[in-house]
Amino acid sequence: MKRLPIGVDDFKNAVENYYYIDKSLFIKELLDTHSAVTLITRPRRFGKTMNMSMLDYFFSIEQKDTSSLFKNLAITQVDNGKYVTERNQYPVIFLTLKDVQNDTWDMMLESFKLLISAEYQKHIYLLKTNCLESYEKDFFHRIVNRTANAAEYQVSLAYLMMYLARYYHKEPIVLIDEYDAPLQYAHQFHFYPSAISYFRTFYNKSLKGNKYLKFAVLTGVLRIAKESIFSGLNNLEVDTVISDKYSDVFGFTLDEVTQICKAYERLDALDSLKFWYNGYHFGKSEIYNPWSIINYFNNQCSPKPYWVNTSSNSIIRYLLTKTDPLKLRALLQLMKGENIQVPINESVVYDDIATDKTALFTMLLTTGYLTTSDTITEIPNSISLKIPNEEIRQLYKTEIMNHMITHVTQYEFDYMFTALVSGNKEDFAEYLRTIIEGSVSSYDTGNHECFYHALLLGMLAGFNGPKYQILSNREAGFGRFDIAIVPNDSTLPGVIIELKYANNETTLQKKAKEALNQIHTKAYDAYPDFHEVKTIWHYGIAFHGKHLCVEMD
Repeated sequence: MKRLPIGVDDFKNAVENYYYIDKSLFIKELLDTHSAVTLITRPRRFGKTMNMSMLDYFFSIEQKDTSSLFKNLAITQVDNGKYVTERNQYPVIFLTLKDVQNDTWDMMLESFKLLISAEYQKHIYLLKTNCLESYEKDFFHRIVNRTANAAEYQVSLAYLMMYLARYYHKEPIVLIDEYDAPLQYAHQFHFYPSAISYFRTFYNKSLKGNKYLKFAVLTGVLRIAKESIFSGLNNLEVDTVISDKYSDVFGFTLDEVTQICKAYERLDALDSLKFWYNGYHFGKSEIYNPWSIINYFNNQCSPKPYWVNTSSNSIIRYLLTKTDPLKLRALLQLMKGENIQVPINESVVYDDIATDKTALFTMLLTTGYLTTSDTITEIPNSISLKIPNEEIRQLYKTEIMNHMITHVTQYEFDYMFTALVSGNKEDFAEYLRTIIEGSVSSYDTGNHECFYHALLLGMLAGFNGPKYQILSNREAGFGRFDIAIVPNDSTLPGVIIELKYANNETTLQKKAKEALNQIHTKAYDAYPDFHEVKTIWHYGIAFHGKHLCVEMD
């Protein structure tokens, strides 16, 4: 049995040497419905580069005859082979910008020049023809030799399209993979204005009203506002994770996962695969994470989070440092398996992501950390979101929460939780104090009770599972408790926590005792899920800045 293609982006290599999942009907859908310029956004590791490579092999006139690659694929059988006539008929320019990722603008520009130079070298044969004037050959040489200036590289793609159209008497197809990769790095390393200005001109010169363009397909993770990079590009169609078009092209469908299970004689794994890696909704299609499916079968069918270390996720990390208590509370709802209803702005501009209230959840959706749910939204212009599967739930317990609470390991959370449910006030207070003093990255926003409530709830949310329910703001007795830990086994201890904010350090103990007394006077133990629990620990906790006091009985 052939191995599944881990980290293989070249279509020819995948078809010839690996177990390949047929996505060739993407070609049919593209030919039937494409716009002049199509931008498709999907999360990382969902097969974007592989599919773009497939388009290159199918359409490129320079690939000569690729019939052997497609002979067993659906595109050759559909509609009586109608689409075969389009194979190897067009000049194709295929650029991938995923390696144009540098920490200074000067280095990024050099990386971009190398990329364009390499593409020109693929077409060096043009210099031996009569299709280019002498000054055009000079320009060609400057691009290849990387002696051209920055402005010349901005128009280099447009000129190459013209040269190819002149030579082949056919307009070229342009494929640009990971178009947004340079811009993500530019934002991260604080030279975004230089990058966006440069690439805006590059894309507009190449794609706006270009008579030498057959059509163009761009892929990326994020949709960047048209006004930001594609200004004036009226022929642009954008297909995102909430679009119906191309919904089953990127990622694996249930039928495709079942096909893999049959091939590997592991139909018994379907339930586990669904639990761990299914749940993405791209438009009308339900999708499995392909990277995780491939790694699952290539690692003795062991379910684990394979997706976690495939990207730096710098933008999300930045956004999480700006998270306010309301957003944090929503994240915690998600971690508990609940849906949230939030507004989404798919046209967010990088410059605005720190201030745009929709940016966090928009980014989490487009990058694959959230997906849409079937829940009907009650809030106008909002969308219902959820965590798609167990893999991402586990990532939230570690990666997402660790971005908000830095320099803290899961072991420290484990020790803190054990002390808490054991009634060990001193150890619990010490662990909590250490975490707050040394690691709360967003502390400067936190001089309010709701901040500490959300923070502590975040620390505890990862323990919601088979043994315990982590609850917040539930009616009980004569009021609402802040946080409760309810054991699913009544022989295990439960916990009720009430929080207070103190105006100064001297009143910390007084406020902690007030919180503890409130648990008793409001009769929070009366919460129905506690009725059979034999031991319930009560904690009153007061905060001021990075200082705290814990009282318990």
